[in-house]
Amino acid sequence: MKTSARVVVIGGGMMGASLLYHLALEGCADTVLIEKGELTSGSTWHAAGQCPSITGSYNLAKIHAYSNTLYPKLESLTGQYVSWHPCGGLRLANNKDELAWLKFVHGYSKSIGFSMDIIGLDEIKRLNPFLTTDKVIAAAWTRDDGHGDPSGLCNALAKAARDLGATVVRHNRVLDIRPRAGGEWEVVTEQGSIVAEMVVNAAGCYARQVAAMVGADAPITNMQHHYVVTHPIPAFMERSEEIPVMRDSYTSGYLRQEQKSGLMGIYETAGLHEAWAPRGFPEWESTNELFPDDLDRIAPWLERAIERMPIFGEVGIRRVINGAIPHTPDGAPLLGPAAGIRNFWMCCGTSFGIAQGGGCGKYLAQWMLHGDAEINMTEFDPRRFGAFADAAYVRDKVFLDYRLTFTTRRPGEEEMAGRPRKSSPLHDRLRAQGCVHTETFGWERPQWFSLDGRIEDYGYGRNNVFDVVRDEVAAVHSRVGVLDLTGFAKYDITGSGAEAFLNRVCANQVPRKVGGIALVHLLSPGGRIQGEMTITRLDDDKFYALSAAAAELRDQDLLTQSVLPGEPVRIENVTEERGVLVVSGPRSRELLSRLTDADLGNDAFQWLRAREIRIAGQPVRALRVSYVGELGWELHPPIASMPALYDAIWEAGRTFGIANYGLYAVNTLRIEKGYKAWSTELTNELNMLEADMPRFIRFDKTDFVGRAATLEQAPRPLKIVYAEVAATDTDARGGEAVLVKDRCIGVTTSGAYGHRVEKSLAFACVDRDFAAPGSVFDVLIQGERRAATVLEKPAFDPDNLRMRV
Repeated sequence: MKTSARVVVIGGGMMGASLLYHLALEGCADTVLIEKGELTSGSTWHAAGQCPSITGSYNLAKIHAYSNTLYPKLESLTGQYVSWHPCGGLRLANNKDELAWLKFVHGYSKSIGFSMDIIGLDEIKRLNPFLTTDKVIAAAWTRDDGHGDPSGLCNALAKAARDLGATVVRHNRVLDIRPRAGGEWEVVTEQGSIVAEMVVNAAGCYARQVAAMVGADAPITNMQHHYVVTHPIPAFMERSEEIPVMRDSYTSGYLRQEQKSGLMGIYETAGLHEAWAPRGFPEWESTNELFPDDLDRIAPWLERAIERMPIFGEVGIRRVINGAIPHTPDGAPLLGPAAGIRNFWMCCGTSFGIAQGGGCGKYLAQWMLHGDAEINMTEFDPRRFGAFADAAYVRDKVFLDYRLTFTTRRPGEEEMAGRPRKSSPLHDRLRAQGCVHTETFGWERPQWFSLDGRIEDYGYGRNNVFDVVRDEVAAVHSRVGVLDLTGFAKYDITGSGAEAFLNRVCANQVPRKVGGIALVHLLSPGGRIQGEMTITRLDDDKFYALSAAAAELRDQDLLTQSVLPGEPVRIENVTEERGVLVVSGPRSRELLSRLTDADLGNDAFQWLRAREIRIAGQPVRALRVSYVGELGWELHPPIASMPALYDAIWEAGRTFGIANYGLYAVNTLRIEKGYKAWSTELTNELNMLEADMPRFIRFDKTDFVGRAATLEQAPRPLKIVYAEVAATDTDARGGEAVLVKDRCIGVTTSGAYGHRVEKSLAFACVDRDFAAPGSVFDVLIQGERRAATVLEKPAFDPDNLRMRV
């Protein structure tokens, strides 16, 4: 075995083999994959092997689409048998909500490029004459879908990697992973040690145990999952054509042809079993392990499957597979760096490893080797989970995710499994006032306020909360509103080198004067957008940085791992030490002036300035900034002061008609102002110029990270634009195709109805030829083309007069 390599991949399943191949394809063949048994002997070998195009996430659909492009080529590329069956897929819609979701996916299929049509019952029956269509109203027909032999696919990827110079070592368990003084890793195995620059955890069901070797965690729960294979079916014996793979919420599973037999896979919604419970993971000696079948547990759904495909019930069951599949709390794979640890990467946690393996390997390899990937990786970054995601939380969320595998979750719909984990001190006060909370990085945050007890009727169109949000917006626009945003990530950055450090890692100039505030962006060496922060200068050697709640660990890594050896800078995460109350609206100054001796007048306390003052006797960092386009302040007190501060503001605000507001209102307010958001418009896919953010990058600074790459990169034909959409009762939300005639020129990134301007608005990433103000195109919303026009300025208060008063 080699004693050194640039990359060591631990785990020889689909994810590890794909990553090994794509690292080599990207030019890094100095790689070693270490597998404790045979390749595929964990959860890959017993997978059913389906590869659907349809998934609920735009970026995850890109991963699926790449896999479905790669797998049909592997056999000719490597000579390894993969048994690829290009039979297509049918996703059945049993109600209007499922059909609305399929229309949404159909929109982004045009941007991604996979073939999809929504078809009626006659066409469904033509494609599968054996299917009963009771309660079915339509289906999505995805022609690029197929299924393959999981072992064959995995071995083909491993062979392709070896052909490019990579090394595969089998029957060699990793015993430990130790950091070395120089920053490398020593991977200790049964056959000796190997020193690596980077180590990747692709250990599947063992991922949590491998992560623990370096003091990290991989938040997964291994679940038992059944599928059954029937005896040969006479009707299939008489046909040469294979039926499509079918996915169906009524069955809560998938149905397909397996050679001349039938295959039924079930995601039961009751009686779920964790694999290897209560331990939760296999013994190290385990290989090719299956669990005893439990057909009684899945019988209700098997009966429904046979209702759908009566010919499956004409023959007996030949084989039952009950194997382990790893799941994450949100159902998305773990792809990216482990929090707080340099050069230790995750490539695990996928419950659809065959479908996702190809794309996961491709895009993670790009990120590891080049610092960026072609697609937005935010939703896969392992740092989206923190200490709040303990074993109990993960298990509760995974059980929910498993149950909902074939359930269409409507926009905004959330469940309380595992919650609450992190709450502001105001949580119970706000809940008593009708607050409906949403979860972000474990935090319970206000989404909207149900003042009359209504429950949201979730859906893609404007619903029964539309008027509630309108009223919250009206309060902020005409009176004063208050919002608890305690979940913001917060950092104190101090030391004699703090200013120079921040100017090196941020594209914008950090504030020169004490009390100054600046919006800054952290870039990769390749110039792509990694993070967004608001930086306040509190003193000569003291700065206060704020970023998105979901980016807390990611941004902490960006900061701490950018400090040079010996650099006089200290970075302290103070997220849970300070709360945040946002007070916004034209009456906000009058209200707060009743509670403080500080002068809040425009001359004494200007826009984009900060001061440390007392309000209602509580010490606060007061920042005069606004994400909603109105006069206002963010108040950052010690977190224990939040109840007293809120109560005083609420009581004083009664005179001014104060109202609570939530993140639904924030979204409509910010989009009226043309404010782009991190993770939707501002992503690792784009540089600052492509994101139309030139005023936040200071090229007169000569040494900030990403400067050279931004200047030297040849212009690419894409740009973020801001547009007014001629929508009716449904607004863009992100992921909708942008069309000119029959050509797809881009995709929306976010959207909302602007209540102050009474317009439907959206951001989109489009072909640069259609980026100029006045350009027109269509946005495909729920199957209907809606005209859109690119705007030159924000729809609301483009000169920022209301924030400056």
